[in-house]
Amino acid sequence: MLHYIVRRVLIAVPVLLGITILNFCIVNLAPGNPVDMYLDPNTPKQLMEAKKEMLGLNDPIIIQYFKWLWQLLHGDFGFSFSSFAPVTHIIGERIGPTLVLTSISLTAGLLIAIPIGIISAVRQNTRFDYIMTGLSFIGTSIPQFFLGLGLIYIFALHFKILPTGGMLTIGGDGSLGDRIRHLILPVSVLTIAIVGKKIRYVRASMLDVLKQDYLRTARAKGLHEFIVTNKHALRNALIPIITVYGMEIPLLLGGSIIIEQIFQWPGIGQLTMQSILSRDYPTLMGLNFIAAIIVLATNLMTDILYSAADPRVKYN
Repeated sequence: MLHYIVRRVLIAVPVLLGITILNFCIVNLAPGNPVDMYLDPNTPKQLMEAKKEMLGLNDPIIIQYFKWLWQLLHGDFGFSFSSFAPVTHIIGERIGPTLVLTSISLTAGLLIAIPIGIISAVRQNTRFDYIMTGLSFIGTSIPQFFLGLGLIYIFALHFKILPTGGMLTIGGDGSLGDRIRHLILPVSVLTIAIVGKKIRYVRASMLDVLKQDYLRTARAKGLHEFIVTNKHALRNALIPIITVYGMEIPLLLGGSIIIEQIFQWPGIGQLTMQSILSRDYPTLMGLNFIAAIIVLATNLMTDILYSAADPRVKYN
């Protein structure tokens, strides 16, 4: 296993390098440039050119890339074009709220979707199964931005029991209860989307396993149905479940961009939108680099969990 992990990490290095090249080209090929965003259009052309020269925007794109890569190898993402603060400091302040939002949503989705999916598979074609399957389709079909705005209207504007957005109440005490109240709506939107998709995956995976002959043998030996389902069936159904949940982690980062904008959550999703609109190249590259690391690490973690869930899976 250790040799496999080391090999995967070594393979990830050129992959990560290729991702940075592609991201750098896409970011820099976007129309417009930071100087046009930050300076008055009536600014003399000489001053605009001097600003571009100071930021290194007049260099060929390959020179800009290698300058950025050299900084990266020294643990420096550079300085933001919009705030002139270190990119590492900006991302460091924003990544915590995003991790809180996504980790709670993923955990809640896991705790809800897996039991419901198992029960739906065991009680196939019953009223419970039909209701849960229907609700899962509804949860998958509703756009997150529409659901978020709907929840804000109902619970924040109409009933006025929850805040419309933000992470803390301005002028409040910053207590845990206040943070939880601000988390309820964005976590609910992300969790509903996760549960809607994952119930069907868990159900389908369990149905495939429940038809196997070895489960009939286990029942014939007199094992309780709870043990048959949750020990023998679920263990063998975990591989596809681990796969879909491993894929959900990078998708959550993308989904959080919309949710953080709607609920004004101060995370990296909101920072990504601000950086795109302001053509903040260093911040965008830093965010893309971190996202690439998260995707590669998630894939490796998923492969490791395969062997933990199924001893038959061996890595050499």
